[in-house]
Amino acid sequence: MTLAVGDAAPDFELFNQDREAVKLSDLAGRKALIVFIPFPFTGICEGELCMIRDNLAALGDLDANVVAITVHAIPTNKKWAEDNHFGFSVLSDYWPHGETAKAYGAFNDTVGAANRYTFILDAEGVITDIIHTESLGIHREFDEYTKALAG
Repeated sequence: MTLAVGDAAPDFELFNQDREAVKLSDLAGRKALIVFIPFPFTGICEGELCMIRDNLAALGDLDANVVAITVHAIPTNKKWAEDNHFGFSVLSDYWPHGETAKAYGAFNDTVGAANRYTFILDAEGVITDIIHTESLGIHREFDEYTKALAG
């Protein structure tokens, strides 16, 4: 599925690092960043989420919720989130493997993980921007998030 600006974000219900269910509807009422991450415990992925962690207050000032989604199991996400003190949910799209990433058009069949896609949503769950990179080896620029949320 290919999503575009103006589309409603696909619904999901996934479990975070604390085994709490998180649904798309839980993000309603505020803007949201849905950040797909390919591989926990890798330099670029960790750097991207640490940048979000370090600027979480600024994102909050722009009235934004943040969730990260990986296709990895909950225990992996829990250890990663604890080690890095992430102040937001890291959701497991482990089983059925990558179904949410597939619904968002972010799944990479070749490597079995999500590509670097971030979906910016308005308070009603409509996609207002899509930020991605052309390669797993290229990080997303944090400034793009604040520009998208402010615009």
